[in-house]
Amino acid sequence: MSFATQVTPQIEALAEECSENTQIPKDLYAKYDVKKGLRDLNGQGVRAGLTNISNIVSWEMVDGKKVPCPGRLYYRGININDLVNGFTSENRFGFDETAYLLLFGQLPDKKQLAEFSEMLANQRELPKNFVRDVIMKASSKDMMNTLARAELTLYYYDDNADDISLPNVLRQCTNLISIFPMLAVYSYQAYDYYHNDESLYIHKPVSSLSTAENILSMLRPDQKYTPLEAKVLDTCLVLHMEHGGGNNSTFTTHVVTSSGTDTYATIAAALGSLKGPKHGGANIKVMRMFDDLKENVRDTKDREEVEDYLRKLLHGEAFDHKGLIYGMGHAVYSISDPRAVIFKGFVEKLAKEKGREDDWGLYTMVEDLAPKVIANERHIYKGVSANVDFYSGFVYSMLGLPVELYTPIFACARIVGWSAHRLEELINVDKIIRPAYMNICEEHEYIPLDKRP
Repeated sequence: MSFATQVTPQIEALAEECSENTQIPKDLYAKYDVKKGLRDLNGQGVRAGLTNISNIVSWEMVDGKKVPCPGRLYYRGININDLVNGFTSENRFGFDETAYLLLFGQLPDKKQLAEFSEMLANQRELPKNFVRDVIMKASSKDMMNTLARAELTLYYYDDNADDISLPNVLRQCTNLISIFPMLAVYSYQAYDYYHNDESLYIHKPVSSLSTAENILSMLRPDQKYTPLEAKVLDTCLVLHMEHGGGNNSTFTTHVVTSSGTDTYATIAAALGSLKGPKHGGANIKVMRMFDDLKENVRDTKDREEVEDYLRKLLHGEAFDHKGLIYGMGHAVYSISDPRAVIFKGFVEKLAKEKGREDDWGLYTMVEDLAPKVIANERHIYKGVSANVDFYSGFVYSMLGLPVELYTPIFACARIVGWSAHRLEELINVDKIIRPAYMNICEEHEYIPLDKRP
């Protein structure tokens, strides 16, 4: 016997049997008022809990009617635009300040920020020989699985791994916030060495550098980066740090936390959710879609040719034939995603520094054309606009980040939001999350084996 890695004809046949006997008629969802994806027919999420960590605003009441409005995102009641403008106007990095805000519910003063930054810097250290014994062994081409394995293995190095008291969970969460960039970058370096036959670089983090600076320094062989590169990546991390309790990975964090399990198991579950292409992997789809566009459109400055390609995407005649324009539309926002709006200004500056003005022009053209094409081709209940994933992949490519690290870098930011929501669940709720599923299978009598057809 051996570990099975291939789908056999027997498995194929069993899969067909599984599918045939598991299909649920679609009309039953409407008959029993089941909220598929925990959303109603208008795409509004079912209220499953309360949070004071972040708020998303995409509509307003006007004359008693819900009217879409430009999207707004608030971290602990502070508009994300004001937050980003605050630290960028003072030429500061925002990761530590924003993490403090999300975890503790208020902006830190100078002393609190300095002490918190020092605490995170002092925790940027992995257990002895962890890189050699864990990360360098059984290297995977999928960085999210490697990251999850490394994070889960930390359980065995923690003498108080199962203690879910608030101080201990906070200690674990701040530790993970500090070391996630190391786990992500080192996992990629191991992959690059074993699978791409490239030289191996394991640079240690520098305590005086920001999280964004350390990511770039640890990743690059010469450890060099420009101030703009570091500031743009820092802004990326802040914008990806948190997005309400209902996004898939954060809801997963609440669900798993409610069972009373440990922090490492909880965050591993969140990582598994974020790995999905419908969630954290969406920016990779955007990048590959643009690569396909460039290969199949003769003149990418011709609006008619680009528009024709977008129409083919919607008809399932281009790229992955899924009928989607990736990076367009969001489950909540309709008129605009505030994160994408903030991103746009930084993207233009970075494109000029990197000599990628033509790519920038193509992105802005698609951003302008796509909503019009979608509106003409499909009847939708709300408008669409560019979401944060539309530009983030482009930013990462200009920063020289390998595609394999796109989603892990997302995780390096979202670990803060997950931590805040884990703490919130532990503080406020003492019930395990258990939504109802309605069974529609008819009862059958047991038939002895020798009497079955």
